[in-house]
Amino acid sequence: MLVQGIHHVCIRCEKSEIEKVKEFYQGVLGMPVIRSWGEPELAGFMFDTGAGLVEVFTDAEGQLPQGSIRHFALKTDDVDGCVKAVREAGYPITVEPKDIVIPSQPEFPVRVAFCNGPVGEEIEFFQEK
Repeated sequence: MLVQGIHHVCIRCEKSEIEKVKEFYQGVLGMPVIRSWGEPELAGFMFDTGAGLVEVFTDAEGQLPQGSIRHFALKTDDVDGCVKAVREAGYPITVEPKDIVIPSQPEFPVRVAFCNGPVGEEIEFFQEK
């Protein structure tokens, strides 16, 4: 197989937002920074999820991309703990934790919740059951 997995998801933000984004992923969600570059101009960070990376970097003001990615999912064994941490940090929970069964073959029982991150990115917390 040519593709071995997803290496990283990239989020671009304004320079004025980078510290808030870093605090969310590192401080609130506990994802360690494994790489950083370009500080203070056009700063960037890579956060380790344990199974891939979230990359965040700044662009020149007003140059944020448009795209069609709806959300990205972070694997966890504690959806409710993630929601609690995000809520306590003041971020909106857009879908409260719930158990669902994805109607695939075979059926796929999971617990999920969604929030908005510091620059409006939609994040799903995803727990396989």
